[in-house]
Amino acid sequence: MGVGVGVENEMVAVPAGAVTLSDRRTQRSWTTEVAPFRMSAFPVTQEWYAQVTGERPSTARGERLPVEGVSWWDAVRFCNGLSRREGLTPVYRLRGEAEAVEWGVSADGYRLPTEAEWEYACRAGSAGPRYGRLDEVAWYRGNSDERVHTVGGKQANAWGLHDMLGNVWDWCWDLYDAEVYGTYRVLRGGGWSDEHWSCRASVRRRSHPTFRIDDVGFRVARSAVS
Repeated sequence: MGVGVGVENEMVAVPAGAVTLSDRRTQRSWTTEVAPFRMSAFPVTQEWYAQVTGERPSTARGERLPVEGVSWWDAVRFCNGLSRREGLTPVYRLRGEAEAVEWGVSADGYRLPTEAEWEYACRAGSAGPRYGRLDEVAWYRGNSDERVHTVGGKQANAWGLHDMLGNVWDWCWDLYDAEVYGTYRVLRGGGWSDEHWSCRASVRRRSHPTFRIDDVGFRVARSAVS
């Protein structure tokens, strides 16, 4: 880990496996193989974001609160900045604000999880809609007091990942449905202002990659180094 990295920035090893994703809108499902990778145990905190970018975009303020009010583009740039800060090869090649980005699959730096990686990691071997009782694992409309909360305040899943459900939505790498929604990217996990039905492992949401709001953040991943 790099200089200044605290426990909130711990990376968890996720084993290889497979996950079946589904979409209620199109009534389709598909199974994806997942290679081993590492994922941050918590959403990126405001402290970590500021260390890398020098910026504090969040509406609520607190070092150990998840950073929010960040776009998909902000998250991608953070990943590249963090990679450079730790002497790793940036994963993303950006071409301006024209929504053009390439993933260098051989790069060893930080990146956003794919949608399949996210759901596979969230489930952590569980088969139900959640990896535990909702009030024990997530901050959502029913218990959040209408605000974001410090990371790690709820029970982790079986692989040691916190706040996979609730608190803030996580940006993922994937396009949601390019034929219908163009450049819209996938959001996963539900947030502090959402009803219980949005805080499930299978729920998919979409938004434009420039969108910023106070219940959307992200976490980072790294491909396994051979």
